Amino acid sequence: MRTWLAASGATVLLMAVATLTAAAADEALRVCLDEDLPPLSMHHRGAPDSGFDVTLAEAIAQKLGRPLKIQWFESKLDEDSSPALEANALLSDGRCSLVGGYALTKDSLVVPGVKTAKLPDFQGATRDDRRRRVPLGVLAPSEPYIYSPLTVVLGPKARDRRIAGVGDLASLRIGIESGTLADAILMTFGDGKLIDDITHLVPGRDDLLGALDRGDFDATLLDLRRFDAYRAAHPDTRLAPSGYYFPIGANRGYVGLASDPALLDAVNKALSDLQGAGTIAELGRAAGLTYLPPREPAILGDEMLRVLQK
Repeated sequence: MRTWLAASGATVLLMAVATLTAAAADEALRVCLDEDLPPLSMHHRGAPDSGFDVTLAEAIAQKLGRPLKIQWFESKLDEDSSPALEANALLSDGRCSLVGGYALTKDSLVVPGVKTAKLPDFQGATRDDRRRRVPLGVLAPSEPYIYSPLTVVLGPKARDRRIAGVGDLASLRIGIESGTLADAILMTFGDGKLIDDITHLVPGRDDLLGALDRGDFDATLLDLRRFDAYRAAHPDTRLAPSGYYFPIGANRGYVGLASDPALLDAVNKALSDLQGAGTIAELGRAAGLTYLPPREPAILGDEMLRVLQK
C-alpha cells in the first residue's frame, strides 16, 4: 500500500512539474525595444516592425520555445532622461523581462541612486502611467551580442582621405554634435589640436549627416549605427565610410532584473548558440547593419575616461 501511495505521489509531482513547464513555455517572452533606433529597432505607424533587435528577439524566443511580445517605448533625448532609469522602470513595472539594444557600460549598470523613476512613454501607456513613479530594482546584463563603436564618416570633398586615427582629421572641416562623447573626444584630442577645425551642431535640431552630405563639412565622428541608418534612408548619399573605428566602444546586449537570473542564463545560452552558428551576424547584415562582433571588455568601464584624460 505504501509503495503504491509513493508511486502515486511521484506521478502527481511529475505531472505538476510538466504542467508548470508547459505554462512557462506558453508565457510570452516580453522584450522592450526603442521604437526609433534604426536599423536596430523600428516601430512606425503604417509600416511593419523591423530591425536587427526585432529579428534577434524572435530568434531567441524561438530558441526558448516561447512566443514573443514586444513592448515598444520611446526614449527621450534630453538632459533629464536616463536610459538606465528608463530601462529599470520598464522592467520593474513588469512591462517586459528584457530590454534589448542596451549599451553595456559600467555606469549604465550601477545600482540606481534613487528609489523610484518615471516610465518612458510606451505603447499602451495611460495618463496615469505617465504620472506615476515605479519602485526600481537592480539591473543585470546578458552576454553582449554586438559591438557599437564610433566611426569617422567623410563628406564628398574628403571621401578619399585616409583616416587611421583621429589626428588625421587635422585641416578638415569637422562637424560634431555638442555635448556628445564624440565632441569630448575631438575637443580634447592633442590638447585641443582640432578645436579650430570644429563646428558644433545641436543634437536633435541640426541634421549632422545631411549637412555633411551637402558638403558643409568634410568629416564627423559618430555612432556607426547612425551612419548605417542614414545610408539605408539615403541610398544615393555621397558620404563615405572611412573604415576607422575609435578604439574604445561599447557592446550592446540585453538587460534584465538581477532578481531573475534563470531568464538571463537561458538567454545567454541562446545567444551563444546563435553566435556560434553565425546567425547573429547574418541577422545584422540583413538589417543593414555593419555588424561587428562583441569585443573585450564585455562591459565598458573606465577605459574611455582614461583616454579623455590623456
